[in-house]
Amino acid sequence: MSTRLSFRFFAHSWISDWNHGNAHFLRGLTSELIKRGHEVRCYEERNSWSMMNLAREADGAAAEALISFRRAFPELDVRFYSADTELDDFLARELRGADVVLVHEWNSPQLACSILAWKAKLKFRALFHDTHHRAYTSAHEILRFPLEQFDGVLAFGEAIRRIYSDAFGVKRAWTFHEGADTTHFYPRPARQDTDVVWIGNWGDEERARELEEFLVSPAAALRNYRFAVHGVRYPPAALERLAQSGIEFRGYLPNLRSPDMYVRSKISLHVPRRFYANGLSGVPTIRVFEALAAGSPLLCSPWSDSEKLFRAGQDYISVPDAAAMISELRHLLEDHQARAQLAASGVTTVRARHTCGHRAEQLLEICHELEKDR
Repeated sequence: MSTRLSFRFFAHSWISDWNHGNAHFLRGLTSELIKRGHEVRCYEERNSWSMMNLAREADGAAAEALISFRRAFPELDVRFYSADTELDDFLARELRGADVVLVHEWNSPQLACSILAWKAKLKFRALFHDTHHRAYTSAHEILRFPLEQFDGVLAFGEAIRRIYSDAFGVKRAWTFHEGADTTHFYPRPARQDTDVVWIGNWGDEERARELEEFLVSPAAALRNYRFAVHGVRYPPAALERLAQSGIEFRGYLPNLRSPDMYVRSKISLHVPRRFYANGLSGVPTIRVFEALAAGSPLLCSPWSDSEKLFRAGQDYISVPDAAAMISELRHLLEDHQARAQLAASGVTTVRARHTCGHRAEQLLEICHELEKDR
């Protein structure tokens, strides 16, 4: 394997981040690899689910998101494929010369099989990249992939890595956390016009109870403060509940605009899906890294940082119930110095340990480790 590596990344979408938080980290990771002199090609299927839903957004949101993506990531070489009879010819051309091919879990098992069919002939290494809870909640879906044919698995938390290693029998699996794209997420001056913001998608019932307790109820109790929510896939009942509690629903927010929203808000909330608060505790989602990187004071519903990625009580504050959330919100909203200290601490930790640059270096170490074992 040469010093300059040639990477091929297959993801659900690079251009659209509509209900697709994986795009956030992948964009930053690949950009950092390019900065380090490596060749990177990015692939997504035409008319992906995320892209089609983005296209349905009103008021020119889709066009804005696409233009912003191209301006922010001009270095990314995004290529499209169709999952049809020409896929094999496409892969034969595109995988030639590759050193490492990464297949994200939000791809089809059929695509993974098609890629792996070329592995022996073209002599590349293949890694499976998992940034979801399905290995824990729907193992049968992950086991549809030919995991034994990959050279290893990148799991975005130690709890997920153990599932691959202990339950699925994968011989090589690394804990590979997401990280903040600090080229775009960093503190910046702004007029604060929102008191509390939560950025997240609804989509299912995986945290409806948690949102009621740690977002809706506190907002109803603190009517003199301005609460706002950004996200998609909110059912009518959820929108009605937000309105009843005085929460302003602002809809889809392109990820590249999230840093501005974080700095416009005095506090941001983190309400993880319940899987990440119990069986998968220790696995932070991308929003944690991004909010802290942007310098946003972060207040969380119960979440155990079992991997000690951050400093509890210094980088973020976690509360046990609605009453504690209301009390802590009231305290922080009235104490500018406490907010500033919390924000500065979070930024320091992210920059020291949790940027996309750190993850790029880790991936390169993994690739060289694989090369030694040939």
